[in-house]
Amino acid sequence: MLDLLRPLLDTLAETPLLLLFAVVAVGYPLGRVRVRGVSLGIAAILFAGLAIGALDERLRLPEVIHLLGLCLFVYSVGLSSGPGFVSTLRRHGARNGALVALALAGSMVVTMVGARLAGIDDTSTAGLFAGSLTNTPALAAALEMLQQVNPSATDRTLSAPVVAYSVAYPLGVLLPILAISLLPRLFRDQAPEDARTSHQWPAAGKGRAGSGGLVVGTIKVTRADADGLPIAALRREAGTRVQTGRIRRVDGTVQIATDDELLYVGDLVTAVGESNDVERLVERLGERSLEAINLDRRELDVRRIFVSNAAVVGHSLRELNLTQQFGAIITAIRRGDADWAPTGNTVLQLGDRVRVLTRREALPAVGKFLGDSYRAVSEFDVLTFSFGIVLGIAVGLVPIPLPGGFTVRLGLAGGPLVVAMLLGARGRTGPLVWGIPYSVSLTIREIGLLLFFAGIGTRSGFALWDALHQPATLSMLAVGALSTLTAAAIVLLAGRYVFQVPAGLLTGMIAGVHTQPAALSVALEQRLDDTPNVGYAAVFPVATVLKLILAQVLARG
Repeated sequence: MLDLLRPLLDTLAETPLLLLFAVVAVGYPLGRVRVRGVSLGIAAILFAGLAIGALDERLRLPEVIHLLGLCLFVYSVGLSSGPGFVSTLRRHGARNGALVALALAGSMVVTMVGARLAGIDDTSTAGLFAGSLTNTPALAAALEMLQQVNPSATDRTLSAPVVAYSVAYPLGVLLPILAISLLPRLFRDQAPEDARTSHQWPAAGKGRAGSGGLVVGTIKVTRADADGLPIAALRREAGTRVQTGRIRRVDGTVQIATDDELLYVGDLVTAVGESNDVERLVERLGERSLEAINLDRRELDVRRIFVSNAAVVGHSLRELNLTQQFGAIITAIRRGDADWAPTGNTVLQLGDRVRVLTRREALPAVGKFLGDSYRAVSEFDVLTFSFGIVLGIAVGLVPIPLPGGFTVRLGLAGGPLVVAMLLGARGRTGPLVWGIPYSVSLTIREIGLLLFFAGIGTRSGFALWDALHQPATLSMLAVGALSTLTAAAIVLLAGRYVFQVPAGLLTGMIAGVHTQPAALSVALEQRLDDTPNVGYAAVFPVATVLKLILAQVLARG
């Protein structure tokens, strides 16, 4: 059979670009195949690369392919997760960090002990750890450590962690999904509150896949203790993330519900936010009204506007002061597929689609100020993007001393990630805007992953084929599964009974500790709110960085 394929194999070996796109063309459609709602996604490219690389030892993509892909992936992830990470770190950083550290330490110990009992070498142990927690940057960090320790290491030596990673990866995807699916049965006392209220108000946006969806409600002020209440004070009292929109006074006049406006008995006010938050405002002000005053556009109008003007990016809504400039307010923001109600501290990013409420004649001026160019949000600043990666690579080369007399480096996997999170949280430095549009970020992320998976897969395929004939493969599978289950179990039990984390957040944290988007999608399907997304973002960066360090420690032996 291989003799018949010899001319094709010769051509692929001589033409790296053809080999790259052949691997992608085979792996990508396989990743979209769903079995009982589960798919491998873009990770299927890794298995396609392994399969094609197993056909001939010459079918290996140049090393620069997977290194380039790695830098693109981790840097774009860092930019997008930076703002959320910093915000969560301030509130629950100690709790989240302790939970992640406990889970990963437990997983590492189980991997080490299991590997020693099964006679698995140190380099393969590092790959098992990374694969059981489905973390490609950790695998890359382990490979980099091996090359630093032994610059003359052969491809076969460097393939050992990748082979172990590939053996452990499938169960690393499936077992966290199973744990998240079983969680509602374990915690029956924590049913989502939003399930009782999510359909009591009309939807304000489609807002799925990362958002429970916003609702818009009209509230009638009837309580005497709300008479003369400023809207700013109302939101502080209610403690909700709800944006008010219009006020219709008793005399029929309509105006924008800015923070300085006062509410009086008999007024109608619209509120946009999560359903349970809007319900809390109803309790504070009076009662619901069936009048949909948000549909009345005779005096005030609404328009969705793209944020494409770099000058407004990185500034909070309070700093932009749209009310004073244009008599306008932003009542909702869509970033990707998620909708939420903003506050004065909300910072706009390129590619955001904002819902602006103002008088009709002011809409063109607001659109010009924010940009409102679809073409512009499909582009990004190559200068700041490249400079950020250069800075990240430099940080990754800095040695970090650890107890025991040896050092680790964040490397190409960790350096760009850490720098990107810091730059993403900062937003801008003078005229330099560090962020990139959400749609561009997703594209760069996917290109980076396919380059990394294709490169690392083809370079390890032949070694994997040899390993499958060895009895140690079953041992690797068992150790990897135990490592995966240990991390998930620790997050579940410690999060629930020690740290008292709500069930919705906990499901997202399980996915985040495993850095597994497939598990996150299952968590989101279980609920109507966005709490799994919050949990995922809270632990993802910490988990990624810790895995980089622990994988290098394991590779060092």
